[in-house]
Amino acid sequence: MRTAFSVDVVRAAERDLMARLPEGALMQRAAAGLAVACAELLGRVYGSRVVLLVGSGDNGGDALYAGARLARRGAGVRAVLLSPDRAHAGGLAALRAAGGRVSGDALADIARADLVVDGIVGIGGKGGLRPEAARLAEAARQTVVASVDLPSGVDADTGEVRGDAVRADVTVTFGAYKPGLLIDPAREYAGALRLVDIGLDLPGDATAEALQYADVAELLPRPTAESDKYRRGVVGVVAGSARYPGAAVLAVSGALRGGAGAVRYVGPAADAVLAQFPETLVHAGPPSKAGRVQAWVIGPGIGDDGDAMGDVLDSGVPVLVDADGLRFLDAARVRDRGAPTLLTPHAGEAAALLGTDRADVEAARLHSVRELAARYGATALLKGSTTLVADAAGGPVRANPTGTGWLATAGSGDVLSGLTGSLLAAGLPARDAAAAGAYLHGLAARLAATPDGAPILATDVAGALGAAWRDISRF
Repeated sequence: MRTAFSVDVVRAAERDLMARLPEGALMQRAAAGLAVACAELLGRVYGSRVVLLVGSGDNGGDALYAGARLARRGAGVRAVLLSPDRAHAGGLAALRAAGGRVSGDALADIARADLVVDGIVGIGGKGGLRPEAARLAEAARQTVVASVDLPSGVDADTGEVRGDAVRADVTVTFGAYKPGLLIDPAREYAGALRLVDIGLDLPGDATAEALQYADVAELLPRPTAESDKYRRGVVGVVAGSARYPGAAVLAVSGALRGGAGAVRYVGPAADAVLAQFPETLVHAGPPSKAGRVQAWVIGPGIGDDGDAMGDVLDSGVPVLVDADGLRFLDAARVRDRGAPTLLTPHAGEAAALLGTDRADVEAARLHSVRELAARYGATALLKGSTTLVADAAGGPVRANPTGTGWLATAGSGDVLSGLTGSLLAAGLPARDAAAAGAYLHGLAARLAATPDGAPILATDVAGALGAAWRDISRF
C-alpha cells in the first residue's frame, strides 16, 4: 500500500531524524537516491546533459548535490539558479567542485538537455509558480523532467494546482508519499513515482493511501466448500426505467461479475435484465417485499422515480446510492441509519449534494470527498480521474490508482455500482468495498482496452471484470 503523509508530519519526522544524524546527512541520503533515479532515466550518464532548476529551499540543495554526483560520473551539468543569492551554498560548492557550472543561458541549456531536474519549490510551496519559474517549466516540457519530492507548483497536502506547475515524467519523493502525489489534479503532474527511503519514522495517522494488488487480493471474498448463495451475498438492485433500461442491465452485470451469490432486481426493466442474465431474481417491488438481501444498490437510471428510496433506506442492510438516486437523498435520514451507507457521485453530482460548482469539486477533490462523508455521515466514493473514498469516521482517504480515461463512457458507473454492491453484500465494510470495487473497475477497463486504442464500452468493462478478478487473485 502506498501511504501518504501531510507536510507537517513529514517535517516533524525529518526534524527528529536530523537531530540524530550528522549535519547534512539527511540531504545526502536524498541526493543519493535522486542521483540514482536520474542515472536510470538517462541510461548513459557519461556525456549526457543535465539541467538543474534550483530554487532557494532544500529541494534546490537536493538537486545540486545530486547534480554533483552526476557530474562526477561524466555528465555535463548546468544549474539554473532562480534565486542566486539564496541557493544552497554547500550544494552549489559541491556542484562546482565536481565540474558542474551555473547556467549562463537557461533556455538554451534546457533546449539541449537530456534531463531537467526540477528543484524549484519544496513540499511547503503554496500556489502556482512565479512567472520566471513558469517560463522555465514550460520550456522543460520539451525534454524529460524529474521532480524533486513533488512537482513544483502543486500543493503537497491536497493535490490542488492553483496556477502554473511543473509537469514531470518522474517524481522522486523522499521518506513518504505526499497526498498530492496520489490525488488529482496534482497526480497528473507527477508522472511515475519513485520513493526513496531516507529512514523516517512516521506515525500511523496518514492522510491518504492507495491500495495495491496485494491489498485488494486480501479484501476480495472467495467462496469456500461451505458457501451457498446467501453466504456469498445476495445484492438487491433498484435501477433502470422505461427511458433507461440499460442502466439496470449494466448494474446487474457488475453485481453478478462482482461475486454476488445472487442478484435480486427490482424495477421496470425486468425483461431486459432477464434477457441478458437469466439467473437474476426479479420482483415488481417494493424492495421490502423482494426477498432477502445483504445489501441494496439504488439509483442507476431510475430517472424521476424516487419512490423506492425510503424503502431501501429503512432496510437494516448496507445501501449504495448512485446516479439518479442521489437526487432523492435527505442528509438527516442518511445520518440516522443504523447500517452503512455508501454514496458514489461523480463531480457534478457531488457538487449538487454540496451546493457548489463542479469546477470547485474537481479543483479540491480531497476536501470535497471529506465534506461529503461528513455531511451525510456516510462513506463517500467520489468518481473521477483519481476516484477517492472517504469515511465519515475519518481515517486516510483512499485514492484509486487504476483509473483510466477509458472509463469515461456512458454506463461504466452503473457497472461500478453493481460491482461495489456485491462486495457490500459479501460483508466488506463500506470503505473496503468502495476501494476494492474502484480498483477492480479500473483494472477491468485497462484490460478491456485494445492495443490499437479502439474505444471500449461499459459492457466491455463489465465483461473484463472476471479477468481483473483472476489477475488480482494471483497475489
